[in-house]
Parts: sequence; structure tokens; C-alpha cells
Amino acid sequence: MTTASPAADSRPPSAGGPDPATPPTVWTRKHLLGLEDLSREEIYAVLDTAESFSEISKRSRKKVPALQGRVVFNLFFENSTRTRTSFSLAAKRLSADTQDFTASVSSLSKGETFIDTAKNIEAMGCDLMVVRHPTPGAPHLLSQHVGSAIINAGDGAHEHPTQALLDLMTIRRAKGRIEGLTVALLGDIGHSRVARSNIWGLLKLGAKVILCGPPTLVPKGMERLGCEVAYRLEDVLPRCDVINVLRIQFERQQGGLFPSVGEYSHFYMMTQERVRKAKPDLLILAPGPINRGVELTPEVADGKHSAILDQVTNGLAVRMAVLYLLTGKMAAAPSGD
Repeated sequence: MTTASPAADSRPPSAGGPDPATPPTVWTRKHLLGLEDLSREEIYAVLDTAESFSEISKRSRKKVPALQGRVVFNLFFENSTRTRTSFSLAAKRLSADTQDFTASVSSLSKGETFIDTAKNIEAMGCDLMVVRHPTPGAPHLLSQHVGSAIINAGDGAHEHPTQALLDLMTIRRAKGRIEGLTVALLGDIGHSRVARSNIWGLLKLGAKVILCGPPTLVPKGMERLGCEVAYRLEDVLPRCDVINVLRIQFERQQGGLFPSVGEYSHFYMMTQERVRKAKPDLLILAPGPINRGVELTPEVADGKHSAILDQVTNGLAVRMAVLYLLTGKMAAAPSGD
């Protein structure tokens, strides 16, 4: 997908990214637990740092020594493909030592607690833990019991901050700005941690947010956050600059929230016909995994409006930026080949 220069963003300083030798000074946090607590300036600090790292993936030698000697553990208590792989690769690109933790073959099966497991991992010299857990608030709890930096890689249906950050980066790269855009989050709002993090990030950066889906999948009272709520896609489609198509989270539902997958797709699936009714430069995102034929058709997923693979690419840069900022290596610049 053709992208606009981030420098088109009207926000000072230039959104093209800082000089890596003088990284953003507004970032002082030890952990990244969610976007709800971040300021507008902190969000831009991550995005600008990610721009500094994005070119590393285009080099012939895709590695820099920014985190050499640091140890990063991936603690995933839920299945993951993109997030886990992206964090592992991001850490390796920065020359950190990495280790993946698999709950099913750990001492958790013998009765060891979540906190004790993390403390034992920290005792091995871990500097940073990337945590995905089915229980909302689990990374927050862990941050109170260990000295390592904690990144929330998804906690239940609560938040998924790095996914929202990569979505914001993708929007800014494609549109040149975020402020003033109308962004719709489409689908299963109620069970989506991606939706929650996106809401916080988009609103703080000045976008208008529309939540669209069946009434049973859109929690009551979302208007109080500053969002518009719609139950008919056709009512809001012509106004949208960006549509983020959320996956139906069948694994988190109790059933009976809509009559059938076929009926859901009839009313909410992004099709070529619906794309033709939208703005000519509509941008379509989807956090993945995508269910082709349920949330969007293959033609739309692979079409000219789709930035799904751009999201994956930008996710690597965002996670490199987060690892870099949280490990306190702000003075270490990405070096040359």
C-alpha cells in the first residue's frame, strides 16, 4: 500500500521520527501496561521512536546492538502467532537474548503460581517480560511483584497496547495524520482488547471514533468515552476514513449473541460492494487472525484498500521501539550496517 510521509502530520515536532541520538524525553515509564494511562505525548514518543527503527528491517544486515546484553522473556499463557513472533524478532533485531516460555510444559502444571513463576524467571537475569494472559490485569499484578519491566501483550478482553500502537502507526503512515480522521472499529467490540486500546489511543490523538456492530457486541455506555455508536454499517460507512475490522471472538463468548455467522456476515462483513460505497481512499485494517468470509471477503483482505500486511511490518518497528524505551537504552542510537 502506498504510504504518505508521516511528516504530513501537523503535530510538532516532525512526525517523521526523532534523531535516534536524541530520542524522545517524554518517555519515563518502566512498564507498558495499556494506552489508557498514556498521554498523547507518550504515544507519539513510541510512534516516533518506531519510525527511527523501521528502516532496520530494510537493511541487508537486520540487526543493531541497541539491547546487547539484555534478556527478554516472552511469557505467553494464551496462543499467539503474530504478537509472540513479532516480539521475539524485535528483541533479536536489537541484539537482546530472548527466551520463550510455554505455560503448558512449565511448573504451573505442578501448582506453581503465576507470580512465583515470574520471580524464578527474573532470578535468571530477565530484564523485561512480555506477558499475554487470559485474565484482565495480570500484567499489572506482575508489575507489582517483580523488578523486570513488563509489557502487556494482551490481558483477557482488557487491553493490547502494542497492537493499537501499530494500528496508529499504520494509519499515520497511510494518511499522514491521525487527528481529524474518522475511524470505525467494526465487529466484536465487547470482547476485543484491541478495540479498547484503539479507543484510548485514537481519542487521545484527536480522531473521531465510531463503534459499529450488533447491539449484543457493543457494550452499553461507550458514548461516555467520547465514541459514536452505530448498529448499521451503511449508516456510517460513507463518513469513515479508516475501518478496523475486528475478529469475532468466539472463544470469549458464551454463545447466542447473534443468530448465526451467516447473518452477522450479511450485515457487517466488509465486501467489495461496501467498499465501493465508502470514500475512495478508505483504509482497511484488521488485527488478525482474520476470518475470510466472516469479517471481510478475500477480495477486500487482499485489495488495494487493505493495509493488513503493513500492520505486521509496522508491528515489528513498534515492538522494537517499546523494548528500546522500556529497557532504558534511550541514549543508544541504532547504528549503521
